[in-house]
Amino acid sequence: MLDKLTGLYERFHEIESQLSDAQIISNISAFARLNKEYKDLKPIANVYLRYEKVLNGLDECKMILSREKDIELKQVAKSEMEELTVKRSALEEEIKVLLTPKDPDDSKNAVVEIRAGTGGNEASIFAGDLYRMYSRFCERNKLKIEPVDFNQGTVGGYKEIVFNVIGESAYGTLKFESGVHRVQRVPVTEQQGRIHTSAATVVVLPQPDELDITIKENDIRKDTFCSSGHGGQSVNTTYSAVRLTHIPSGIVVQCQDERSQIKNYQKALAVLRARLYQAEHDRRTEIVSQKRKTMVSTGDRSAKIRTYNYPQSRVTDHRIQMTIFNLPVFLDGDIRGMIEALQVAENTERLKEPV
Repeated sequence: MLDKLTGLYERFHEIESQLSDAQIISNISAFARLNKEYKDLKPIANVYLRYEKVLNGLDECKMILSREKDIELKQVAKSEMEELTVKRSALEEEIKVLLTPKDPDDSKNAVVEIRAGTGGNEASIFAGDLYRMYSRFCERNKLKIEPVDFNQGTVGGYKEIVFNVIGESAYGTLKFESGVHRVQRVPVTEQQGRIHTSAATVVVLPQPDELDITIKENDIRKDTFCSSGHGGQSVNTTYSAVRLTHIPSGIVVQCQDERSQIKNYQKALAVLRARLYQAEHDRRTEIVSQKRKTMVSTGDRSAKIRTYNYPQSRVTDHRIQMTIFNLPVFLDGDIRGMIEALQVAENTERLKEPV
């Protein structure tokens, strides 16, 4: 483990010097790639220095205990050695997590799609509740939400809504939200007070860079139409909304959030790129995912991952059997605790894998 840590520390300093090289700076793609690797290695470099300091301290204590005759000094060295041994164990656990293979997509922005499922109007209202929950969470965590497309429900909420989440590790933060979310509550339209179960599906995709996937212009059919707003009325008399069809795959995306056709095209193209990237990623990792199904796997989007129970003010994540009894606060965007618990569960599973 120490050899691997030393090698990564040396690589960190190698990149540090490369980033000041004029040739690298002038090469945008090379600079971006090295800068990302530098940021990824920085926590490892920091923990290496702390670990090295602890190991040196232990060596000094051992030397004092073996050579020193002063009883009082030996006692101090023994006490310090015990403290350093505890620190070493804690650092080694931290290093194990840092050296665990990371999902290379974690640092990317995210494309989030929420779609109403079973439950009719109530499912659309719930999809709106989930959108608000993620909006509030992003607000609190310095993540920017950028709407792409939406189809509003008849009595509120959304039949579907697509939006980008932009910021540091947006995908890595939200990726475990993919799956079916169920809600159990009495709908506004229910006259007899019966509890209904409705559902909405959340899909979180990594937003790839242009270098990650190339789309040929000839493979895209572009259609334009008038944007629609609340209640379905036209909000723009020009054909600013854009619909893109990727002919080889049949994937269709659209964007009507901006007044500019060019901006809508760029947003739609980013979503199309994300879906194609995910499709290719799924194809390549199908064999691996069959061998490795963790409790928080994001592979099966039809899996029921979470239940929101209004009568009991309870939210339960079925993958890690975690329950929180403060539903209003959770739906107001305070989901950080749940997300961190899912990340810890995933890291624990990864640490069990053979290196």
